[in-house]
Amino acid sequence: MTEPIVVHQPSPSGGRRVTVRGEILGLAHDDNDVIEFLRRAGLPDAWDLLDDPNWVEWRGGHAHEWDAA
Repeated sequence: MTEPIVVHQPSPSGGRRVTVRGEILGLAHDDNDVIEFLRRAGLPDAWDLLDDPNWVEWRGGHAHEWDAA
């Protein structure tokens, strides 16, 4: 099973694409951006989810790293 939230690999210009069940929510440049995207998607208490591997998959880099690829 794939986690419902995916934070993709850092882009060459910085930031990481965030998707929920395949739907692109936006390009995050920090954890606060991810939380805001998830709040808009209906998950108001998402801070605890960021480090839960059952909810979030961090692809192509370490969790919470936002520098350009």
